[in-house]
Amino acid sequence: MPAACESVLEDIEDIVSAEDLKPHDRQFVRKNVFPKVRKRNSQKNVQTDDEPPSDSIIPGVQKIWIRTWGCSHNNSDGEYMAGQLAAYGYKITDDSAEADLWLLNSCTVKNPAEDHFRNSIKKAQEGKKKVVLAGCVPQAQPRQEYLKGLSIIGVQQIDRVVEVVEETIKGHSVRLLGQKKDNGKRLGGARLDLPKIRKNPLIEIISINTGCLNACTYCKTKHARGDLASYPIEELVDRAKQSFQEGVCEIWLTSEDTGAYGRDIGTDLPTLLWKLVEVIPEGAMLRLGMTNPPYILEHLEEMAKILNHPRVYAFLHIPVQSASDSVLMDMKREYCVADFKQVVDFLKEKVPGITIATDIICGFPGETDEDFQETMKLVELYRFPSLFINQFYPRPGTPAAKMPQVPAAVKKQRTKDLSQLFHSYNPYDHKVGERQRVLVTEESFDSNYYVAHNPFYEQVLVPKDPLLMGKMVEVNIYEAGKHFMKGQPVSDARVHTASISRPLPKGEVSGLTEEFRRSAQSGTNWKAQPSAEIPGKTQLSFCMALQLPWQQGGGGLKILSVSLALLAVLVMFYYGGMKTVL
Repeated sequence: MPAACESVLEDIEDIVSAEDLKPHDRQFVRKNVFPKVRKRNSQKNVQTDDEPPSDSIIPGVQKIWIRTWGCSHNNSDGEYMAGQLAAYGYKITDDSAEADLWLLNSCTVKNPAEDHFRNSIKKAQEGKKKVVLAGCVPQAQPRQEYLKGLSIIGVQQIDRVVEVVEETIKGHSVRLLGQKKDNGKRLGGARLDLPKIRKNPLIEIISINTGCLNACTYCKTKHARGDLASYPIEELVDRAKQSFQEGVCEIWLTSEDTGAYGRDIGTDLPTLLWKLVEVIPEGAMLRLGMTNPPYILEHLEEMAKILNHPRVYAFLHIPVQSASDSVLMDMKREYCVADFKQVVDFLKEKVPGITIATDIICGFPGETDEDFQETMKLVELYRFPSLFINQFYPRPGTPAAKMPQVPAAVKKQRTKDLSQLFHSYNPYDHKVGERQRVLVTEESFDSNYYVAHNPFYEQVLVPKDPLLMGKMVEVNIYEAGKHFMKGQPVSDARVHTASISRPLPKGEVSGLTEEFRRSAQSGTNWKAQPSAEIPGKTQLSFCMALQLPWQQGGGGLKILSVSLALLAVLVMFYYGGMKTVL
């Protein structure tokens, strides 16, 4: 296990291994070096270390297991990291036991998610696996005790995951936690045209911005993702075009708050959406991610028009969190219950059948029984078909963690009461007998059905016929449950292929440029580059470096050094010559 980092490293060149000699020690050792003739055919000199020295390890051939927790933004980051690693030569495996390294991509929203993350780290260490950590937990609190000595890739540094994995495999501990900036202005994150491996080849997740404009007192994600930073419209449109060219038929737009998009770069969400709608092929669909009430209020008219577009799901996720204005004030949510109702009422009127999903926190500090009853009334009023119920967990370092807490038994009971209310109604019973158009994109968890979604992003289970996957079909609804409907394809209806290209096989890397493909076919794009100086390490005048195509822009040349391997060759020739002279 590498030595613990005493401070956060700014770059990969700052690595100093605990085993490295200091300059003074190296000078002292030189005075005591005497040539010695090795005995031939002697087994006594054969080393039997459990692990080979780092200079004998060849990066790029190991197996890597990736585990991601949390939101769709986190899942997109995981897909990008998998793609870059696979493009470099690593094998991405679904079997954690056979993996040489575990890449754990964390979520910091709730305590249980971090507990799973912590337990996975412990399990990896017990299994003698190399570990690289990613996501919001280490970004927000990199100095936690259980993270000591482990490599970390920051949420805005995912385009350098290959470097971090390579150094970790060599036995070094690396931490890249910096922000992406251009002339001092914070960027949305790593480039959108990086290689990636989509978990579902038919669905592309695009993060349109990172961070947000709020300062919610319970939120730990803000500590990791920071303030709002949006991607330019042209980059997002180009990413969508590329996705459709690779067989994608459904795009998810994601961020910590999609409604705030563009406020930092002089544009807004409706402007982006109208540009994206222009490039969506017939039969493909776009799903909009979560937006907070304050930033959607001023765009209600335009948003209603967009959500009525035939290639955009009439679906919007608007978290309310509580129906008590006093609780919302303590949360610093920057809206009142009346604002939320205005948004929902307007969209329900202008977009018939729209699905409104929302979130509610039970047992926030200071929440009284009267406050909670107001929340119950709101759910009873709107009967949300999709409701995410969360018991409050105080996250370390947040203002809410310092507030007087609601007793655990009370929080648990309120969560149970709200869950019972939610399960007391069936939102889809009245749709039995309808004929609906659905897009088939996934397989159900029990593997018995394919999963499709109708224009309101309501889940419809259809027969598991391979000919339906990735197609837009018409079905007759014959059954309804709490979270789904079941549909039978109409025999005389037209089946429309949504994708303009054949989807990539599952597990194949997307986004590889022709330049990279040619480099991969001809070997690798090896170039001689001056070696980066690493304190405490012997420096060669030149080393062999691999310039990854997706790293050529923006941040300058990123060098993956194999200088240690070259050093071993030089030492072998040196001592071989010395022995001959002796």
